[in-house]
Amino acid sequence: MTQAYVALEGGHVIEGRGRAPGTARGELVFTTAYTGYEESLTDPSYEEQILTFSYPLIGNYGVREERFEDDRVHPRAALAKEFTADVAEWLESEGVPAVDHLDTREIVTDIRDEGAMKCGIAVGEDVTEEDALEQLEACKGMSEHTDIGAQVSVDEETVYGADNDGADVALVDCGAKGSIVDSLVARDATVHVLPYDAAADDVAAIDPDILFISNGPGDPANYEQAIGLVQEFVEDTPVAGICLGQQIVAEALGGSTEKMTFGHRGVNQPVLDLESGQVVMTTQNHGYTVAEPGDHLEVTQINVNDDTPEGLDGVVHDVITRQYHPEANPGPEDTLDFFDDVLAMADERASTAVPADD
Repeated sequence: MTQAYVALEGGHVIEGRGRAPGTARGELVFTTAYTGYEESLTDPSYEEQILTFSYPLIGNYGVREERFEDDRVHPRAALAKEFTADVAEWLESEGVPAVDHLDTREIVTDIRDEGAMKCGIAVGEDVTEEDALEQLEACKGMSEHTDIGAQVSVDEETVYGADNDGADVALVDCGAKGSIVDSLVARDATVHVLPYDAAADDVAAIDPDILFISNGPGDPANYEQAIGLVQEFVEDTPVAGICLGQQIVAEALGGSTEKMTFGHRGVNQPVLDLESGQVVMTTQNHGYTVAEPGDHLEVTQINVNDDTPEGLDGVVHDVITRQYHPEANPGPEDTLDFFDDVLAMADERASTAVPADD
């Protein structure tokens, strides 16, 4: 059996079975999702993290590329009670260490009680506990990556749905899931995917009907360029955001964000709409949340478990954001109408536009 060691921030080292070789370090988090392992592993929001699956068997329906949210695996390593051979071989081909035969209940409990923590992984024929501890020490010496967006964003503008007749959407790619683009294109939008550090001139050249800030990894306060874009365009252009995008919009409009103890990651997070009283189940993957919305945003939806903001609307400006993933891959499709609401802002903008003088 290939040796594998997982070193936790408190100093505890867990031995498991190595399924894909290599060493890794990063923030240890968990997801409660019981399906959608392909989508989770290709979600850019997991960049620089080590992902623990709380569901015991990962891989029971194979690996199919059409389910991927991006073109590569983003977690630095993956942990489970048991990985099937299909998933183990996929992770090995991606150069991502994988460990199973672990008591993931204990790991999840540690994260829940102590918070997301730094972690070191070592997998291979001759690795030792010391190799994992060295990775942990290296991780402890790292400050949070302030430019993580560069690892997950496009390098230049990419257009989807160019032949569509609907709204033009400028999507700032801070680590966007592919399903966000698909959901907009399916609604006849043309989506201009821009780098996370796009300049105001890049957005102005598109003259979009919607400025959309995507999901992604890391601290929203570090996405200074995206924050500036919201401030620049919100007066005249409707703004939307998902996950990290909600946090960036809040930072831009006078609100504040904070890191959560262990975040929300799973496909069964209950969200209450404050106006209708309806509760929907949602897919989530985030470690930060909006602490205060500020004066320009109002909270319209909250998490049933901890009352954190799940939806924000603009008080004065046309703004709508969601902390969860309405495109929900993996997960429930209870909230797909969010994209209809976003594009409705573009329709309203077009109907109230002042015609140019002849």
